[in-house]
Amino acid sequence: MVVGAGLFATMGVCIKLATPHFHSFEIVGYRGLIGALFLALLARARGVTLTTRVPLMHLWRSVVGTISLLCWFYAIAVLPLPTAMTLNYMSSVWVAAFLLGGALLLQRAGQPLRQQTPLLLTVLVGFAGVVLVLRPTFEGAAALGGLTGLLSGLTSALAYLQVAALARTGEPETRTVFWFSVAAAVVGFGGTALLGASPLQWPQALWLLPIGLLAMLGQLCMTRAYASGATLVVANLQYFGIAFAALYGLWLFDDALPLSGWLGIALIVGSGVAATFLRERAVPRLPAEEHA
Repeated sequence: MVVGAGLFATMGVCIKLATPHFHSFEIVGYRGLIGALFLALLARARGVTLTTRVPLMHLWRSVVGTISLLCWFYAIAVLPLPTAMTLNYMSSVWVAAFLLGGALLLQRAGQPLRQQTPLLLTVLVGFAGVVLVLRPTFEGAAALGGLTGLLSGLTSALAYLQVAALARTGEPETRTVFWFSVAAAVVGFGGTALLGASPLQWPQALWLLPIGLLAMLGQLCMTRAYASGATLVVANLQYFGIAFAALYGLWLFDDALPLSGWLGIALIVGSGVAATFLRERAVPRLPAEEHA
């Protein structure tokens, strides 16, 4: 998981370097195309068929996942790299908020409200961190980047729930990520057809290749981590990605966040870690989670 987090942070660097030359739809399109080709070869090598019995579930996962990618890539383009990474990693807090909301709506005698209080406080701390990271002084492109960064975390949480639902139906990870990559390519190149394509000039076009490869390698590392490690521990190791992004930001882009920004990042990471543990204990397994 630590290696995967480093790969995703490195992908963020490549996206930031590519955005002056390509818009977000182009980057998403090439990321999806490279990923789909790579996964098709991997599926063939593993003997995994790409035909699915649950196409509508894959469609929903692909829709929310592609929206998350578009929002995240735009946020990376206009925000400091650690800020954009942190907002995307808000997905853990969003998942906890969804499950908490479902638990409160389905209150029963055996599920008193006070049992949900620690999780509620954790979610509130996470959003307090967002307020510190996205200070009211943000204007123009930075304000839009902050909103799209938040939306990337929200849609990433929806995608996470859908991936969990697909796994419960027996869908292999290779097939799930393949169809998501296909959808990303279709949406990305569809948007490019409307907005216009940028010229593939040397050496700027080279940044498109590592974006797709790093995304797939990071996904494979995460899959291996969840298959071989303790789920709660592995889930929290993903936050090393924010540390890697912070180092990249200071080293390559001179990202100078104020103290309030770093405090906000710390609150979001802390609440994400706490929410991961608390939601397993405090929130019952809801129908909405089972059939997301």
